[in-house]
Amino acid sequence: MSRRVPRSRAARGPALAVALCAALTAPLAVTAPAASTGQYSVTALRFTVEAGGRTCAVDADLYRPAGVDRAHPAPAVVATNGFGGSKSDGSTDAIGKAFAERGYVSLVYSGLGFGKSGCLISLDDPAIDGTAAARLVDFLGGKRAADDGTRADFVTLDRPGDPRVGMIGGSYGGAIQLATAAVDHRVDALVPLITWNDLAYSLDPNNASSTVPGAFKWQWTNGFYLIGEGQPLTEPNLDPSRINSLACLHFVTKACATMRLLNSGSYRPGPTAEMLAYAHSVSPRSYLSRVKAPTLLIQGQADTLFNLNEATATYKTLKAQGTPTKMIWQSWGHSGGITDPASGELDLAQGNLETSYVGRRILAWFDRYLHRQNTDTGPAFAYYRDWITDPARTYATAAQLPSLDRTFYLSGDGKLVDNRSKVVRGSRTYTNHLIPTSHSESSLAGIAGLPDPGPYDTAGTYLAWTGAPLTRTTDVVGSPRATLRVVSPAAARAQRSGDAADRLVLFAKLYDIAPDGSRTLVHRLIAPVRVPDVTKSFTVTLPGIVHRYEKGHRLRFVIAASDDAYFGNQGIKPVTVVSAPGDTGVLELPVLGG
Repeated sequence: MSRRVPRSRAARGPALAVALCAALTAPLAVTAPAASTGQYSVTALRFTVEAGGRTCAVDADLYRPAGVDRAHPAPAVVATNGFGGSKSDGSTDAIGKAFAERGYVSLVYSGLGFGKSGCLISLDDPAIDGTAAARLVDFLGGKRAADDGTRADFVTLDRPGDPRVGMIGGSYGGAIQLATAAVDHRVDALVPLITWNDLAYSLDPNNASSTVPGAFKWQWTNGFYLIGEGQPLTEPNLDPSRINSLACLHFVTKACATMRLLNSGSYRPGPTAEMLAYAHSVSPRSYLSRVKAPTLLIQGQADTLFNLNEATATYKTLKAQGTPTKMIWQSWGHSGGITDPASGELDLAQGNLETSYVGRRILAWFDRYLHRQNTDTGPAFAYYRDWITDPARTYATAAQLPSLDRTFYLSGDGKLVDNRSKVVRGSRTYTNHLIPTSHSESSLAGIAGLPDPGPYDTAGTYLAWTGAPLTRTTDVVGSPRATLRVVSPAAARAQRSGDAADRLVLFAKLYDIAPDGSRTLVHRLIAPVRVPDVTKSFTVTLPGIVHRYEKGHRLRFVIAASDDAYFGNQGIKPVTVVSAPGDTGVLELPVLGG
């Protein structure tokens, strides 16, 4: 009998929700800013907006630098919270403080459905969240007052009603910037940190296809959902505009329908098409063509929620359409380091904009596009190197993204070889169990301070190909790619059912094997795959990494039958991989210096 939803997994959701809240509300810092030093004043404001067919309030704080008035205006910076947070959490008000101290008018607000703001949680939908944010731009441009009559007549204007305004924030507070810029071209500069390009990929990833749904990322996603639905636990006496129905308390109805489908374990054609269409509609991938504001993308290398491929996809789209765009891969993301940035890394709670590489790049971005100074905004691409100990030298830069320039082949004897002629003819088989037998991470363990065992795979449920010891240090920067062909009669029969959930699922990953045999799965990143058609070859794009393989270490490529952070196969599906010199799997790596 095929296996549907593992109930024990769904039941773990409530235990994860509290930890996830801490993760998502602190994308930039977790220490609350110090009390005002007299450099600025803070005024609490309320705005009534129309959003998604509802009238609701937006709760905001206006930070006004000393000396800024109608005769001496200043550009503005807008920010909102990560998922589950508010204008008052440690990261959001830290932004208000940091930029007010540097002479910017700062407006920070609680996103729709969070804090004391009303309306339903609509996943940064440009038609809802973006439109609400545009009403705040109206305020900064002098086109409307706050509910108490307060007006902002001290913001630099490009023309009547058009303020000089930038946006910054992380995670949920990152996507809102792109959503706002898509509906309001008055926004002049964006700095989205650790956010998504496509929620369908983020929460139900398929690294081999954009049309076939992937492997449900149940830990992260159920945590999101439970935080949203559990709002009364953190905000008693909710505004009535935040209540939807008994079946879907605080999200928009389509978001709840998406969660029910993902947890059902079934991907029937009609509901699945609706789910994908909705996920795309609230994702930047569907509206980036309308984003014209210069955008500095900052993404975390340690991030299993929104990995580097998300920012890369956004970067390529914006760049191709002529939107001024640059990208930085910093060290921390949702999966570690979020509450404790490495030495020299950006931490707004510490006010280290001028002393961190990423902070200086942000200041330069706003100098260029908000102050209109002829400031150098830096190279097109920069990335953090964790093998460098000097904080002043951890970032390397490049004019463009590295290309795939090193090729390895999957030999029938389990070796990863650098020449097709070295491939040994042979075949090997693995099979899946009805419970997960591989582990990459417990998505929320590090955030919650809980132990998390190292990555492992159970014998008989995975295949590995291991290379020879490297003869020189090898730096991989970018997204590896594998082209595979597998044989699975059981999967071939199952995929004819019409339910995409019956297609074969596997998980690809790349290890670093030290001379002593110890293994490193870089940032615990893996590539979930629901094979589009098991009778054909398919290409897997692995999550982007920045990693140094030291001389003497070995590369190991693995495909596993399962992973306990994801929903996997329905039923038992043995898999065989056949290798021959003229027909075998290929692994390509973006290696610096070839």
